[in-house]
Amino acid sequence: MPENPYRLPRTVTPTHYALRLEPNLESFTFNGRVAITLDVSESTDRIILNTAELEIGHVSIGGIEITEVNHDDEYERAYLTLGSEIGAGEHVLEITYSGLINDQLRGLYRSTFTDPDGVEHTIATSQCQATDARRVLPCWDEPDFKATFQTTMVVPLDLAAFTNTAEVARTEAGEGHVEIEFAPTMKMSTYLLAFVVGAFEATDPVEVRGTPIRIIVPKGNVHLTDVAMENAIFAFEYLSDYYGIPYPADKLDHIGVPDFAAGAMENLGLIAYRDAYLVIDPEKASQGELQNSIDVIGHETAHMWFGDLVTMKWWEGAWLNEAFASFMDIKTTAAKKPEWKRWLTFANGEVPWAMGTDQLASTRPIEFEVNSPTEVDAMFDSITYGKGSAVLRMIELFMGEDNFRQGVGNYLRKHAYANTITTDLWEGLDGASEWPIGEIMDTWVYQRGFPQIDIERVDGGVRLSQRRFLAIPDETDATIWSVPVLLRGVADGESFTEKVLLTTDELEVSIDGDIEFVIGNAGSGFYRTRYSDDLFARLLNNMTALDDLERYQLVADTWSMVKSGQVPSSSFLDLVGAYSEETEQQIWSIVTGGLAALDHHVVTEEVRPAFRGFVSKLVSPALDRLGWDPMDGESDLDRKLRGGLIAVMGNIAEDKTVIERARSIVARVFEGEPIDPEIATASLGVYAHHGGVNEYERLWDEYNNAKLPLLKVRYLRAMAAVPTDELVRRSFHKIIDGEIRTQDGFWVFAGLISGKGGPSAWEEARTNWSALLGQMPGMTKRRVVEGLPALSQPEVAADVKAFFAETPLPEAASALEQNLENLDANVKLRERETEVVAEYFG
Repeated sequence: MPENPYRLPRTVTPTHYALRLEPNLESFTFNGRVAITLDVSESTDRIILNTAELEIGHVSIGGIEITEVNHDDEYERAYLTLGSEIGAGEHVLEITYSGLINDQLRGLYRSTFTDPDGVEHTIATSQCQATDARRVLPCWDEPDFKATFQTTMVVPLDLAAFTNTAEVARTEAGEGHVEIEFAPTMKMSTYLLAFVVGAFEATDPVEVRGTPIRIIVPKGNVHLTDVAMENAIFAFEYLSDYYGIPYPADKLDHIGVPDFAAGAMENLGLIAYRDAYLVIDPEKASQGELQNSIDVIGHETAHMWFGDLVTMKWWEGAWLNEAFASFMDIKTTAAKKPEWKRWLTFANGEVPWAMGTDQLASTRPIEFEVNSPTEVDAMFDSITYGKGSAVLRMIELFMGEDNFRQGVGNYLRKHAYANTITTDLWEGLDGASEWPIGEIMDTWVYQRGFPQIDIERVDGGVRLSQRRFLAIPDETDATIWSVPVLLRGVADGESFTEKVLLTTDELEVSIDGDIEFVIGNAGSGFYRTRYSDDLFARLLNNMTALDDLERYQLVADTWSMVKSGQVPSSSFLDLVGAYSEETEQQIWSIVTGGLAALDHHVVTEEVRPAFRGFVSKLVSPALDRLGWDPMDGESDLDRKLRGGLIAVMGNIAEDKTVIERARSIVARVFEGEPIDPEIATASLGVYAHHGGVNEYERLWDEYNNAKLPLLKVRYLRAMAAVPTDELVRRSFHKIIDGEIRTQDGFWVFAGLISGKGGPSAWEEARTNWSALLGQMPGMTKRRVVEGLPALSQPEVAADVKAFFAETPLPEAASALEQNLENLDANVKLRERETEVVAEYFG
């Protein structure tokens, strides 16, 4: 690596930390003492390590006093000057220090919750990723300074305490406190440290393959952890088998905390989650909420091997951890619930999430040089998670699942307890494949963007052409990828498949016989496909021969061509008319998602009645087939589809019968009547979408009184959808006044500016920008700009761009640039397609 002022020198490295923490939940402070065993490679009289927001007390090393301690706040370092030199070899550095239990959702921070009896409790919990362990203890806070850790915590007798390893002893510490000693960890990185103190309850441990597993939740909720425990056990067994490597730690706790900036965090042995992923009443949870639980538990459990056991050397390799864990959580869910068709959900979830960023000129490569902590935070985005997992899925299908798994196992076994770079994974995969995996993947990892593959018939087969797909096309971009293409189709009545590596801008593929149809992406490739007119027509004539993913991609790719201006929206409207008999929930989701986007950005008030009629004619037969009442033996996805169709009929078609029925269902929900969760959630959305002051205030009351985390989120999401300008402003001020938890503020704000009242929400935001950012601690600050692309009214968009031209947001510089580019694309969509849609319905 080039010289990086944020990196520590390697002449002094830690091998073991003995840490003692004493948190005070009344003063919101903590005292600490740490003895760090060091390996010194050459004589020195100075030691440099990371600290941030800590007060350093007494420091010594082997009896040698420290004569001077200097802090560098910019680089978050402490410079310790020794009274005399120490020689090469092993030494023990001892430091006493203190710090604040902050309210910023990082380092050691505080949170509160109210238990079912109405008693409020304060907790202390930690978040050390990416570079915040230095806010808990002085340390070498970089991924490749792996060491072992032994923690002792002194806490009040009535509180529980947890860290990465199992408790081994406890001793009365006087004044109502207890000293708890925990076992040493394996060799690990500082960002995986975890410390939690508070009124928590744990399930009895379940021993799985010799490892005790527990679910730990805020007091009063342990009876609602059966779903989480089932998911935790399944994920542990599935992933242990997949990796073929024993779990490396002494226990695995899953703990739910009431305030958490991320969704979850893979702390070794003590995985932390937003409590909604662990506290679940299965009778009240929707399919999506249940899927989120197994997804996230699978993701974090996958990290125990891929990330914790084997860790990236530096943060440019964060994608190695996160992309692989995202990929594995989908495999885990697909194995546990094959009927949920998780790979189809992936195609309609993580993939378009990533493409939404990667279709921009302002996107970034999956891997790029990272220096400062701020740049590290920017790694945790749709490119790392979404694109990273998508290209892994693409290469897995191309090289074969068994070969891929063998390559991953080879990589993990070779680098256990160590740190790696991307080429180490390629080496493992290359050794298990006949294809040059490293060469292929380098074009996806180190280049920004993704290709569009154009397919046309030629004599004797088809011609494949590639060019970069961009939301705002740029014909001068000549980027070329090594594209693993899987073709499938029928020619002369015979099925065929072809595996092709497209490494140039154009390639002809031989196919014998007259092509009845051909699919250009039969292997979940991370690219868009555009067919010549005749091939597209042949696909439409053979819809019954296409599988779920192929039918999905046909709609998704067509809609993407509309958004980029390559085909008119009338083509999309013609296409979706062929889907009236569709039964797959995810395919309906992309169909109705495109219709919702047209409704928001393109459809004028003059056209809206005809547009509503079109939507109703398309959607109502599908809802009529399903009916409003769940049937015995009905699949989870049919139930989910019913909810989605109710939402579309109520919110886009604005069917009066549906709206009234939804309102009556919500009244029953408020009375505590058991209602199918999919119907209840959809009805709440319709109720809110057509609501006013009374509906808004009732949703706010239900939010505040709800006991289940999932229900709180559901009511809060509905409340943010109430459309009147006055109520949008009220919701905004609930964010900046702290009435809405800081962990939820960013997504509530995104919901406000994405809805009908978006311009009003933006007006409030630009006037109260500093106050809004003040309620966005830690990594949530960069997510505050996520809803901007919805503000596609030209005058509002111009105001947004003018505001940010004068108001930089360093914590979210790249995210801001990307969201403003997506905003430009949506403005162009509005300007380009408004007349097209008007003529279509004229």
